[in-house]
Amino acid sequence: MSNLFSSCFWLSRFRFSSSKYFLHRTLHNITTTSHKNAPTSNLFHSHRSTNSSCSTSLLPFALALSAASLSLQPHSDPSFSDATPHSDNRDVTFGGKGSTQYVVKGSQKEFPQELLEELKIICKDNISLDYDERYIHGKPQNSFHKAVNIPDVIVYPRSEEEVSKIVKLCNSYTIPIVPYGGATSIEGHTLSPNGGVCIDMSSMKRVKALHVDDMDVVVEPGIGWMELNEYLEPYGLFFPLDPGPGASIGGMCATRCSGSLAVRYGTMRDNVISLKVVLANGDIVKTASRARKSAAGYDLTRLMIGSEGTLGVITEVTLRLQKIPQFSVVAMCNFPSVKDAADVAIATMMSGIQVSRVELLDEVQVKAINIANGKNFPECPTLMFEFIGTEAYAREQTQIVRKIVSEHNGSDFVFAEEPEAKKELWKVRKEALWACFAMEPNMEAMISDVCVPLSHLADIISRSKKELDASPLVCTVIAHAGDGNFHTVILFDPTKEEQRQEAERLNQFMVRAALSLEGTCTGEHGVGTGKMKYLEEELGEEALRTMKKIKTVLDPNNIMNPGKLIPPHVCL
Repeated sequence: MSNLFSSCFWLSRFRFSSSKYFLHRTLHNITTTSHKNAPTSNLFHSHRSTNSSCSTSLLPFALALSAASLSLQPHSDPSFSDATPHSDNRDVTFGGKGSTQYVVKGSQKEFPQELLEELKIICKDNISLDYDERYIHGKPQNSFHKAVNIPDVIVYPRSEEEVSKIVKLCNSYTIPIVPYGGATSIEGHTLSPNGGVCIDMSSMKRVKALHVDDMDVVVEPGIGWMELNEYLEPYGLFFPLDPGPGASIGGMCATRCSGSLAVRYGTMRDNVISLKVVLANGDIVKTASRARKSAAGYDLTRLMIGSEGTLGVITEVTLRLQKIPQFSVVAMCNFPSVKDAADVAIATMMSGIQVSRVELLDEVQVKAINIANGKNFPECPTLMFEFIGTEAYAREQTQIVRKIVSEHNGSDFVFAEEPEAKKELWKVRKEALWACFAMEPNMEAMISDVCVPLSHLADIISRSKKELDASPLVCTVIAHAGDGNFHTVILFDPTKEEQRQEAERLNQFMVRAALSLEGTCTGEHGVGTGKMKYLEEELGEEALRTMKKIKTVLDPNNIMNPGKLIPPHVCL
């Protein structure tokens, strides 16, 4: 398998207007890796507010830095505490309270030749020892988190039975495994600090059953959400979660992702009916029936969703589907400050309007999109809405929100109803991250997200924005404002340690601010290695010990992505 294909196969699906920046960034990263290691105005109906403060035209965009998707990784020593000293630094554990490390250390033992031969029998030609391929699987391209080691072996199972055999073998040799999906996660989920076996699920991407009358579908974990929606469109159905382009369904389950449509349809935990999961001993567990509601037994489905590969490998997913909306309107408007924009998002939700999207971009993100796309949109905070339903209902919602906007210092309210106009808006929206790289092509991004109760959204965005603006680094703010979730993209020079430390300081400031407001350190990106150090402050020691007990029972040899999600200082 081509190593370029294995890291970037999903990029070919996109034909965005700034794709040249996206391709340049991807090829630049891969080249560096190999070297180190051997006109929109006529589309809208516009309405000018009397208190216009930013300019006349509007900005069609927002971001889907949603999390992500994927599966996960290793370590190697089975113990009741992951705070096992590493051979090269016995006083340091990664991810514990107060940790500021971003390079994950590990102790990689020699890979058993007997295990390799047995894996070859199971996987036949679907196995790789190629260094470049292993490097790409072990070093995520869009995460600033790093690890000292990479996987020893990459396997590409074709069936649930193969996955079960692979996991059972690894367990018998106590070799860590790394379930791997679309490789779009951000918080170090696919790092392999202790080597081991990376289980790439990309070959398992079948639609196993579609039940149109029940509005559900059974799929394998390797299929992407965009591929799935292409398949479902002729049936008038769609799967409503829209994280980053390239995200796979299995990884979306593993990280409990969401996206811009979560304000209307909920997160991954609300849209998965049932799972099939391979446990550490090779057992295949079905978590629920296909019924839309059930009160039978423990909710194993929700236990596995968000477990980040630490409890099992997902091999089948039954998803709840929705009807494609009859009609939709996309509306946008400008504001003098992010607080004004956040206030409108809150007021809109409080009005009872059933919006399907409420997205916020700050002026720095707008500037990045202007540079990447050759646009000239007014560089000020912007809100983007989507209303769905019947034609009359969607238009009525649009007018109600226009009135709310006019009462909160908003200006340049415009909306689009034509399919091509709306498609263009969401297309630009999806490339906001790559626009940041176009603005600062030699920088690396520290991408983070937090979530707070909706009433605190304006407060935390205002506090964080003030701190970000005062920093010498270039920082953007993007928010799924309808559910209190917002992101920052902090650009820094990876060759300058002081800039990396400043990026980490800003990230920590944002997280601490969210926790002080009864929020969470991650709304949709997941924990991985990056957010472990905040979990005790958010959840408490007893909650973490309970998680550790569950992990120990289901994975006594600690082969399932050890060193992720549960902080290393948590002991039984």
